[in-house]
Order: sequence, then structure tokens, then C-alpha cells
Amino acid sequence: MTTIITYGTFDLFHVGHLNILKRARAMGDRLIVALSTDEFNLEMKNKVTAIPYKDRKKILEHLTCVDLVIPETNWEQKVTDVKKYGVDIFVMGHDWEGKFDFLAEHCEVCYLPRTDNISSTMIKKHISSGRTGQLVAAAMNM
Repeated sequence: MTTIITYGTFDLFHVGHLNILKRARAMGDRLIVALSTDEFNLEMKNKVTAIPYKDRKKILEHLTCVDLVIPETNWEQKVTDVKKYGVDIFVMGHDWEGKFDFLAEHCEVCYLPRTDNISSTMIKKHISSGRTGQLVAAAMNM
């Protein structure tokens, strides 16, 4: 059995999140998602989530491509998680390329391309600017 793990906040869940999770799951038999807690996002990433951890966790748990959701509470837990869960492949979006290569001594490290023209940050900016219709139109043209 091939076990994959990925990490993220998955705030304002969108098609880009779904795409990367489905592609990660297609690489093996079991997908674990380490979901950043609200505290970790605030204290370590200086990021406030729009959707609370428990709700983001519920969304992920109901996706057929996700087998297990665990909390991400610190940057250093990755090696421990890889060993604890017998991870074969660590997956992140390509914008993190090179940042987790140190895990290669424990498992395969793979950086997948992200979906163009969509991100939680983009959604937040469009909402705050009042141009949500433009975001919807851009997403429909993908």
C-alpha cells in the first residue's frame, strides 16, 4: 500500500484544492491531509482563516480522495508524521518546490503544479475588492 501525505490550510475550499488532492490520491492507495490548525496559521504563518479548523476538517473528511485528516500544529512535525504514518510520498504544490527536499531521506518528495487562476488568497482579494463576479467569470473560463 502506497501512502501519500500533503499539508495545507485548505481555507475557502475551491477547485484548485480538489485538483491537487485528487492528483495526490491518484499517486497511491491512501491520502493523509495534515490540516493547519487555526492557531498554527495565526502564530506561525501570520494568516487568519475564514473557515475554522473543525469546519475545514469536516469538508476534507467528506472527500472520497481523502482517507485521513490530521492536525498540522508546527513546521517541524513533517519527519515525525512521515515515520508515524509510513508515508511513501510527500506531496505539495509547486510553489513550495525545494522547501521540503530534506524529506527525501525518508520518502519520495513530489511537487505538483497548482491549478491556474484560483487560490484562497485570490478569492479573499476579490471579495474584499467587491469584484467577485470577475473571479467567477475567470473560474468558468478555465
